Amino acid sequence: MTDNQYKWQPLLYSGIGVAAMFLILVAVGVISSFGKVRLDLTADRVYTLSDGTKRILKKIDTPIVINFYRTRGDNEVPVQLKNYADRVEDLLAEYTQASGGKIEVKKFDPQPDSDAEDSARLDGVEGQALGAGGIVGLGDKVYLGLAVTCLDQKVALPFLDPSRENLLEYDLTRAISHVIDPQRPNLGVMSALPIFGQPANPMMMQMGNRGQDPWVFLTELKRDFNVRQVEMTAEKIDDDLQVLLLVHPSGITEKTQYALDQFVLRGGKLIAFLDPMSIVDSRNAMGMQNMLQRAASGGSTLDKLLPAWGLNFDLNKVLADKDYVTQIRRGQGGQPSPEPTWLSLTPTAISRDDPATSDIDSLLLPGAGVFTGTPAAGLTETVLLKSSVNAMLVDKMMAQFGGDTGKDFKPEGKEFTIALRLTGKFKTAFPDGKPGGDAKADAATSADEKAKEAAKPEEKKADSLKESTKDGVVVLVGDSDLLYDQFSVQVQNFLGQRLVSPFNGNLSLVQNVVEQLMGDNDLIKVRSRAVRNRPFEVVKKIQAEAEKKYTATIKQLEDDAQETQRKLTNLLQNREAKNQRFIVPPDIQKEITELRAKEGETNKRLKQVRKDLRRDIDSLETRLKWANIAAMPLLVAATGISLALIKRKKTAAK
Repeated sequence: MTDNQYKWQPLLYSGIGVAAMFLILVAVGVISSFGKVRLDLTADRVYTLSDGTKRILKKIDTPIVINFYRTRGDNEVPVQLKNYADRVEDLLAEYTQASGGKIEVKKFDPQPDSDAEDSARLDGVEGQALGAGGIVGLGDKVYLGLAVTCLDQKVALPFLDPSRENLLEYDLTRAISHVIDPQRPNLGVMSALPIFGQPANPMMMQMGNRGQDPWVFLTELKRDFNVRQVEMTAEKIDDDLQVLLLVHPSGITEKTQYALDQFVLRGGKLIAFLDPMSIVDSRNAMGMQNMLQRAASGGSTLDKLLPAWGLNFDLNKVLADKDYVTQIRRGQGGQPSPEPTWLSLTPTAISRDDPATSDIDSLLLPGAGVFTGTPAAGLTETVLLKSSVNAMLVDKMMAQFGGDTGKDFKPEGKEFTIALRLTGKFKTAFPDGKPGGDAKADAATSADEKAKEAAKPEEKKADSLKESTKDGVVVLVGDSDLLYDQFSVQVQNFLGQRLVSPFNGNLSLVQNVVEQLMGDNDLIKVRSRAVRNRPFEVVKKIQAEAEKKYTATIKQLEDDAQETQRKLTNLLQNREAKNQRFIVPPDIQKEITELRAKEGETNKRLKQVRKDLRRDIDSLETRLKWANIAAMPLLVAATGISLALIKRKKTAAK
């Protein structure tokens, strides 16, 4: 082979390679035009339809039409909204493919005064005016919504907000599910808290206060069920209620508990959010005296029903867990500090085996209680939420008023049950039948009325159920604050609409449990994957170990400082009592000087130990940040250098 031929050989091979690559790309393009294939490399497969959605799509036996309204044009739509609209359109294509052609997507561009704009209004999709700001001129509207139709059933999503992107699949699947089966079950809700909202009084209305809106979790439940309020004084639960949601039943009477007892025995399903220390209830208390009374006697439980089910719920104790601490800020301008009674639960505390909780990875429970005891005969317990072994029960008064719950922390070395489900044959907690009136009612009843009541025939015990005829279900959760908006969702006002974005799994928990007891488990998988949170579990454990190392030293120094201060105070008080205010004996003066020096030294050491603790935690965070930031570039660089060295050796060998 001549030198000239050797010179052109690499060029020939390169040309052949480029031509082959071109043909491969053309072939891939042709093949992809006949079918939609996507590769989802995300850890949670967020761009792939969930199994729950696929199962719901298989139920479709009548064609479904989705009218998708999207304003197009690069100069009219903000970039963020345009990118999100592309994501929606892409997901709709996934639905069409997964449904086997049973879903048809029709696309419209609602320009002003067009037929498409009229169609959008008829479907309940309204354009949103985006203010001047250089984005869209005043008076112009941007459309991004859709309407799902099946026969005479229609569900509209008027505006698809980008901040709700993690719930996009859930919203679409729920809309399809509703048009497939428009029947909405009845759900009863009973609570001592203002979860249904409160109107403002006339004076506050004059100041522009519109009162309190219903809690978000209730608004979300109304989208799926016929929600009916049940009064806390109810003595009978309506027969057409399949599930009853009980939230913080503070001050519940025996008669109402009897109504719940009979409801469960006749086949009703009960979900109860109890609470030893309701933060929301305490905030609603007016005046410090009332607040103190609530703290001492507040809380909510089912004192007649739980013992009959073999369980206990201590209203005087809240759970503290060093593995699930939450950083909270006390007061204005205060620095965030770890609070072990505010539980930020991770997947290790949440059951992975139950459909209602298996896909939830984060929960926030402020001031939760625990359930103890052994279920009664005939009942089976399933633990849904639990603590770590690095947990203990603390006095709720200390937690209520910001005491240092971590100061005397001594883990009990066992897991506590925070939420559970009981299934099986329930027995009545009222073997003697319906209880009589309470003391206040009896005191207010006149003698004539009491005589008339006594003359009435006694209620037959046969009318009172003693045992359930079929397996019943009761779900118990040791906290009610998790349902409050502040602890579960972020609420924003976007273009005049109230938009909700969950930041943990609290909202999913209540929706999943209700959905599960109503009988439809498919939506649970779709909803639960909507809120994915990746807490630094390893970091939290290392921080807990670091704190544990310093806790004993800090406690000893604090005790020494308090003891020194006590001795110094007693010494000064004794001196004043003996009229030695101006004449101090040398021995007393020496002791005072030594105590003050010891106090100063102890405080100095205490500050240093706390500083060392903060330094260790900050150092840990810094090392982890650098590891996360620099690890991948260094790995890529090392790989590139290694490949270059290998190639160089091969070239040199030739």
